[in-house]
Amino acid sequence: MKPRELLGTAKVPGGPDLRLYRRGDDFMIVLERNELMSSRMSGSEEALALMSCDRLGSGPAPHLLIGGYGMGFTLRAALARLGPDARITVAELVPDIIAWARGPMAELAAGCLDDPRVRLIEDDVGAVIAAATSTYDAILLDVDNGPDGLVRSGNDRLYAMRGLTAARAALKPGGILAIWSAGPDKAFAALLGTAGFRVEEVAVRARSNGKGPKHVIWFATRP
Repeated sequence: MKPRELLGTAKVPGGPDLRLYRRGDDFMIVLERNELMSSRMSGSEEALALMSCDRLGSGPAPHLLIGGYGMGFTLRAALARLGPDARITVAELVPDIIAWARGPMAELAAGCLDDPRVRLIEDDVGAVIAAATSTYDAILLDVDNGPDGLVRSGNDRLYAMRGLTAARAALKPGGILAIWSAGPDKAFAALLGTAGFRVEEVAVRARSNGKGPKHVIWFATRP
């Protein structure tokens, strides 16, 4: 097996550093001993976008908020599914993540950040949500490891009642809050219902070929 090559280190506000590695044609973003994401496994991140878009229906110009960018799997899948009048706002807290997308992972990014439908905001997605009222048709969150966070303690507030209430207010009526998680969480699913959402929980595989570990996506609809 080829050794991993360290390509860069990213400072995370309020959390440990992230490291970008390459092994052959594969990229990995690692937090301490945890592999947060890999270019080998994109299926559940793509499903986050595709299943959200399918639930939105055929509206002419949906506006999506994606937080955060990661390796861009969710953004690229949404762009492929949505029409020319759609708008996608991407909120990414860590500038180095975007630098990696435009640098060593440029081929993987495939120009998605330069699509005219995309607006990039380098900020905490929680702050972007809190500043919005009835703005988005869907909010797609792939932040940290889901409700059981690893990267930074500040992410926890996204999944607390205050964060869910803010997300509900930021959505248009009938809008969808879609949340990726590395695993199930019964208490969090119940909290979504308490926050006033209609909740659907879907298990998806990590790999696009339907293999790999199971991840979870919650689709929480604002009535």
